Amino acid sequence: MRTAVIVPTYNRTDALAAVLEGFLAQDDPGFELVVADDGSTPDTRAVVEAFRKRAPFPIRHVWHEDQGFRLSAIRNRAAAATDADYLIFNDGDCIPPPYFVSTHKRLARRGAFLAGNRLLLSEDFTRRVLASQIPVHGWSRWKWLGARVRGNVNRWLPLVRLPDGAFRGHVRQRWQGVKTCNMSVWREDLLRVNGMDEAFSGWGLEDSDLVIRLYRAGVRQKTARFAAPVFHLWHRESDRGKLADNQRRFDELLHSDRVRAAQGIDRYL
Repeated sequence: MRTAVIVPTYNRTDALAAVLEGFLAQDDPGFELVVADDGSTPDTRAVVEAFRKRAPFPIRHVWHEDQGFRLSAIRNRAAAATDADYLIFNDGDCIPPPYFVSTHKRLARRGAFLAGNRLLLSEDFTRRVLASQIPVHGWSRWKWLGARVRGNVNRWLPLVRLPDGAFRGHVRQRWQGVKTCNMSVWREDLLRVNGMDEAFSGWGLEDSDLVIRLYRAGVRQKTARFAAPVFHLWHRESDRGKLADNQRRFDELLHSDRVRAAQGIDRYL
C-alpha cells in the first residue's frame, strides 16, 4: 500500500521542524511526505530542503501564493501531487509519535476512513518544547503522565493503545469531532467526493463538510482513538472572520444530498 502523509503549514518553521522530526523517527519509513504550504515565505522551503537531505523517505513541497487562509485548496493540491493509494492527513503543528504512520496503515480498511485524536500542549510547554527542541515525539506514555500532572498537556488517556477490533468500526457515524489534523482516507474515496471544498475559505467547518460527503459516498468512519494520537502544539486562535460564511455553506450542505465538492481536487488532476 503506497502511502503519503500530507502536512499543511504556514509560516511557522519552528513547529514544522518539530513535526518533521517526529516523522523522521517513524518506525515505518514506507511513506512519502508532502508539505502543503499555504503561501509561506522562503524560510519554510529552506526547512523542507534541510529535512529532505536527512529523510529516508521522499519529501515534496507543494506551495501556492498567499491569498489568505486556503487550507482546503493547499490540501487538494498536495493530494493531487501524489499517486499514493492511501493518504494520511496531519497538521504542521501536530507532532506524531513514532508509531503514527504504521498504526494508520495497520488500521486502514477499504470503505472506511480513520479518525484519530490529539493531546493539546499548554502555551508555556509549547514554547519550551520549540525553544529547546525537546524531542517529545519519542516520550514514553509515563513521561507524558508526568507532563499531565504538571499541567503541560490537557489529557493523558488517549496514549493508552488498544488493538484493532470490531469495536473500531462500531462508532457513531457523526461528523462532530473529526479533524483533518489526524485523519486518513483512501485516495480513491477522496477523489470520489472531489476532495475538500475550496468554497470554504478561512477557518471553520471544512473538515466537517468533507466528512459528511464521505458518509454520503458510502465511506464509514473507523476510529483510530486509543491507537494513533498526535501532540498539538499551542497556537493563538485562528481568525474567525469568515466563519459565518462557512456556516452558511455548511447549512446548505446539510439541507442537500450533495456528495462532490463544488470546488474540489479535480482542478489539479
